Amino acid sequence: MAAEASNSELVQVVALLAAGVIAVPIFKRIGLGSILGYLAAGLVIGPYGLKLFHDPEAILHVAELGVVMFLFIIGLEMRPSRLWGLRKEIFGLGVLQVGTCAVLLTLVGLAGGFPASVSFVAGAGFVLTSTAIVMQVLEERGDLSSDDGQKMVSILLLEDLAIVPLLAMGAFLAPIGPESAGGIGDWLVSVAIGVGSIGGLVVAGRYLLNPFFRILADSHAREVMTAAALLVVLGSALALQLGGLSMAMGAFLAGVILSESTFRHQLEADVEPFRGILLGLFFVAVGMSLDLAVVRENWRLIALAVPAMMLAKGACIYLVARVLRSSHGDALDRATLMAQGGEFAFVLFAAAAGSGSIDAPVNANLTAIVVLSMALTPLFVLLLRRFVRADGKPSMQGVEEADGLSGSVLIIGFGRFGQVMSQ
Repeated sequence: MAAEASNSELVQVVALLAAGVIAVPIFKRIGLGSILGYLAAGLVIGPYGLKLFHDPEAILHVAELGVVMFLFIIGLEMRPSRLWGLRKEIFGLGVLQVGTCAVLLTLVGLAGGFPASVSFVAGAGFVLTSTAIVMQVLEERGDLSSDDGQKMVSILLLEDLAIVPLLAMGAFLAPIGPESAGGIGDWLVSVAIGVGSIGGLVVAGRYLLNPFFRILADSHAREVMTAAALLVVLGSALALQLGGLSMAMGAFLAGVILSESTFRHQLEADVEPFRGILLGLFFVAVGMSLDLAVVRENWRLIALAVPAMMLAKGACIYLVARVLRSSHGDALDRATLMAQGGEFAFVLFAAAAGSGSIDAPVNANLTAIVVLSMALTPLFVLLLRRFVRADGKPSMQGVEEADGLSGSVLIIGFGRFGQVMSQ
């Protein structure tokens, strides 16, 4: 029996790897990008395709670590001074976009005749953009350092922070019962725990991590350094998750704290392979999560809801960007890329279903709507890039410009040492 179980698990691992290896090159060859390739692979081998997998949520929980590691690597590139330079985008642009879109999407639900609780949960979930899709597309296009790319990263960071109040507001809409007696006091306690977990992570990162890595480096054991890098990423993610915040936010903060460390490049090299594999696995798991039975039974509702929510959110993002003086090209690019729901919507919908704010059929419909919006986004981005070219330029925000320097340097060889010297 043990041998049969082991063989079954090995078949699933081989199927996952084969699906990605086959689908992604084909989709990239025909110009549809890697994300659609992973999503299609997940749909083919999932419960509604070849039925090689029956529990996509289990894979999704593991694959979310790919998003976590992606945010850690982004944090390594985001020095504290640069992050401070983006404070207006995070707490200005981010709050304005999230707040405006949440209100508009809730009104779309109310206009469709749905109850207030369902409309708010649907709108709040859909306003949380997919970090994985946005980051992957920006990286593939080389736009992470552009002005508009930095603004999108800032908005994603604010959305991570917005998870706690959105979860709390969703709980307030639940039917009144003994479990909901805590009220505002429980919410304040949750906020205090979240702030405390951030403070604890910052203190530990500032005073403990560099000595910790220095001791490990003296051991000259490469595999131990790799294990330590994973320990820092996953430990930071776990710390903030236990504090009621998102794992991605914990990993990002750990990256920012270590961005000025002498071990930054080694950490990035150690984490990068795991990030790439797990992020691909995440998209495969999202493809598996699309319940075709739900889509078939409620196709009229879903066919109306997906374009309605994406158009409403995209229009809101475009207007906010234009009000804050972004160019037409940048505003259109941002609206197209961020018009979908994201992976954190699954968390919000599950919490709302658990508290009684929405029932199981509504949860299934909302999940299908978000998954379809994620699948359509790469297609819309591809169409946009075919017909409209955004005018993104490398962002110099938070970068100090040196004066009075002259001369040139020739670097022969651009391996790891050459890259460190050039930076």
